[in-house]
Amino acid sequence: MSKCFHIFGSGISFSISPVIHNAGFRHYNLPYTYDIRESESIDDVVELIHDKQLGGASVTMPHKLHVHKFCTEQTETAQLIGAINTLVIKNTSEGRRVIGDNTDWSGLYSIITDYSKTKAHPPTTGLVIGAGGASRAALYAMHKAGIQSIYLVNRTASVADKVKEDFKRTFDITILSSLRDLPQMPDVVIGTVPATATSEKQFESLFGSPGLCIEMAYKPRQTPLLTVAQRHEGWKTVTGLEVLLAQGYDQFRLWTGLEPRKEEMAKAVADHERQQAKGML
Repeated sequence: MSKCFHIFGSGISFSISPVIHNAGFRHYNLPYTYDIRESESIDDVVELIHDKQLGGASVTMPHKLHVHKFCTEQTETAQLIGAINTLVIKNTSEGRRVIGDNTDWSGLYSIITDYSKTKAHPPTTGLVIGAGGASRAALYAMHKAGIQSIYLVNRTASVADKVKEDFKRTFDITILSSLRDLPQMPDVVIGTVPATATSEKQFESLFGSPGLCIEMAYKPRQTPLLTVAQRHEGWKTVTGLEVLLAQGYDQFRLWTGLEPRKEEMAKAVADHERQQAKGML
């Protein structure tokens, strides 16, 4: 049976999610299509959510915080994080279920745990930079990966305090007003703020002994945070594109029940980017 998959959001004409998922669908010869459906409001795509051909959807900003009203249910993690980035459709004898889930955290979790497996001593201290929607997934991923001391730095203290309050029953977060206030050097650093709002100078004192630096922003690919981390020996860096792929693999599993062909999906993105680069010459 043919199915349609979409990405819902605003300002997403550049999204490479269709490249990722259509490559996976092609590998398994599935009669599925994935495309971009841009809108200012999630209300504008309600007909697509109710469409019987919908197999699932990715949800990005600003709709992650509002799409819950069209879900019949949410996973516990989506509720705890307070954002939905994945819609999973289940057709049962009791009717059609639209399940709101979150793979932003699980993609980050897989990156952190894969890194931890390569180390004699797993990371114990984590730092998240920024307290927007993406930071919630980052903080939860750190907690699930067993990181004990979790620090959050954000320009606006009240926003960070709200995040801490929302998670207080599950795990503790230490709020810092500045990177200079870090009581110990982090083993894992996750950046969640737009790269254009940062500079290399602000991260110079951040990297001590070897660790893992993850950037969630993927425009541009090379951010000030990654640049500074790469100057320090022993630091593994993960780009925003790799984060996007990791959460996309989890979406693919949820939608199809099949294992994503990671190499093929990543290669499709690399080929797409090469074509894009050629077109700009």
